[in-house]
Amino acid sequence: MPTAKNFFSQEQKERIRLAIMDGELNTSGEIRVHIEEVCEEDVMDRASYVFGKLSMHKTKERNGVLFYLAFKNRKFAIIGDAGINKVVDADFWNEAKHRMLVQFREDKFTEGLIAAIEQVSQQLKQHFPRQRDDVNELSDEISFGKL
Repeated sequence: MPTAKNFFSQEQKERIRLAIMDGELNTSGEIRVHIEEVCEEDVMDRASYVFGKLSMHKTKERNGVLFYLAFKNRKFAIIGDAGINKVVDADFWNEAKHRMLVQFREDKFTEGLIAAIEQVSQQLKQHFPRQRDDVNELSDEISFGKL
């Protein structure tokens, strides 16, 4: 029975981590991925809670993005902080979620996450270009389990 930590293989986890790192290369934006087994509440409420627990609201430009996945009950969400929400189109998050959903329906969770990370990264690069003094404010590692 898969757990949050072993839902993805080591190779898949590395591909996701590299997509995060690549996505952050030309932006000050910060991307995190959090995996849980189940979400027993509204998925947006849970993702917002995780966003706070991971201190994603503490970035300098308020431009963090969380990809949240509860795989056993197939719930997922993308949460962007206030800075990015001010500059992206109203449909942007729905488009990114749809990109994930298309892949998730075929059990291609790694591919779905990577595609959406790449899409979000393009917006982050456009609106929050990397500055010379930019530092990686949040871990690029996937986080797991109940927080």
